[in-house]
Amino acid sequence: VPSNSPVGAQFPFSGIDDRENWPIVFYNRTCQCQGNFMGYNCGECRFGYTGPNCTVRRNMIRKEIFRMTTAEKDKLIAYLNLAKRTTSPDYVIATGTYEQMNNGSNPMFADINVYDLFVWLHYYASRDAFLEDGSVWADIDFAHEAPGFLPWHRFFLLLWEREIQ
Repeated sequence: VPSNSPVGAQFPFSGIDDRENWPIVFYNRTCQCQGNFMGYNCGECRFGYTGPNCTVRRNMIRKEIFRMTTAEKDKLIAYLNLAKRTTSPDYVIATGTYEQMNNGSNPMFADINVYDLFVWLHYYASRDAFLEDGSVWADIDFAHEAPGFLPWHRFFLLLWEREIQ
């Protein structure tokens, strides 16, 4: 549940950027998954569950990278390299603004590889805000300098791990 606390003085342009209300600005426009299902089409198991009906509890253990064997490190690097060569089957990125797309009637999207999708997501969350008058609000970073820092990065890393796996 997002906070409805007032923003501080560090956010003088409140109400101009969709990232201020993340994740509600996006999630209220997607399907509502039932049970332990999640994802943009409710076709994946919630984190921590597996099985055909997403009812089997699954514990994940993350090994500390400095305790990995050489073979484990090589395997991780191989999967990261594979992610750089694999086009995401589910996502594309916008290559233009809504206005440039003529209010959506001229779609401007591009395929993206799995690795760069997460680079793009992180950039999107921390990029400058573009103001209505064409100026840029450069001193804002919703991913790192806001109350959503911990939950945003937790969700981001869980998604990243799932894709790499």
